[in-house]
Amino acid sequence: MESMGVNYGGVFQGRRVLVTGHTGFKGSWLFLILQRLGANLGGFSLPVQSNPALFQLCQPWQNVESYFGDIREAPNFRERIKEFDPEIIIHMAAQALVRESYRDPAATFSTNIQGTVNLFESFHDAPSLKVVLIVTSDKVYQNVGDGRQYKEDDALGGGDPYSASKACTEIVAAAYPLADRSSLRVATVRAGNVVGGGDWSIDRLIPDFIRSLDNGKPIILRHPDAVRPWQHVLDVLNGYLRYTALLWRGEPSLPNAINFGPSETESPTVSQFVDRLSDAFGLDRGWQLDRGNHLPEADLLRLNVELSARALNWRPLLSIAETVAWTAHWYQKFRDGHDARSLCLRQIAEFEDRVSCDSWSDD
Repeated sequence: MESMGVNYGGVFQGRRVLVTGHTGFKGSWLFLILQRLGANLGGFSLPVQSNPALFQLCQPWQNVESYFGDIREAPNFRERIKEFDPEIIIHMAAQALVRESYRDPAATFSTNIQGTVNLFESFHDAPSLKVVLIVTSDKVYQNVGDGRQYKEDDALGGGDPYSASKACTEIVAAAYPLADRSSLRVATVRAGNVVGGGDWSIDRLIPDFIRSLDNGKPIILRHPDAVRPWQHVLDVLNGYLRYTALLWRGEPSLPNAINFGPSETESPTVSQFVDRLSDAFGLDRGWQLDRGNHLPEADLLRLNVELSARALNWRPLLSIAETVAWTAHWYQKFRDGHDARSLCLRQIAEFEDRVSCDSWSDD
């Protein structure tokens, strides 16, 4: 059925949609939404990387082709894409952690750059392919720490291997020759600090908070004063899918890259976000500063989302307070023994209602 209430125009119904990185946090939520939209789903990813893992908890996956492998291994990757022959690809497979990129920069550059090159090379084996959406990061910009919100035409860069590798992904996507596929539409999306229920990744704030809660200890913060564009996973995925649908429909004058982020006033610091989480869980506020020597990370990061409002008629529908409340509610219910898949589907349905009542969803 056509759901999410956002005028996708039935684009995904019966369509062969391949999601790379589908076993991850965002990929699992995206798979659930695309199932509700009636897509014929395929996924290519490494096996699950955490325990527990949302992808496993959201079984059963019906009418889904799951392929497992490394996007750096071009022959297997290309063969799986050829076998599935997707009409739409949403590319999320990546090494997505800043600190891991310092620990293993070679693997980060290889996965995020060569993996993207392998993706583009696979297009020769996918004759039905019409739209490719490549997920990069809010960290692709040359961040000079001046407090301004970065726009899509600002300079790309990166002060760490992860950020630099994602900026290179953008450059690959913009420069790769597609002369033999002139009708193929390729675009990139930039969002970061995506939160919501079911994330157990390492080196991310929400999972670290939950692990600290399980251990009965205060969370340890490396950069409590850092400002980040926090946003709920459903807001971000709504943007991805709306963009993809408009690309499929051949809407003219769409940009080739676009930001998704919170409103200008919705970017608390890391410590403020943790305080909000503590309040949502009914806990006394408390965190500890990690006084060790830390690898450098940007202190301030903000995105300008005016283009996504103009071009896609998109805006975030959950405030930072609601984002925290929805996330905390998910984990509280899960800890109480509720089924992860049902928790996700309930929040998706609630978000659908929110979008269908929002005037911004009208074409």
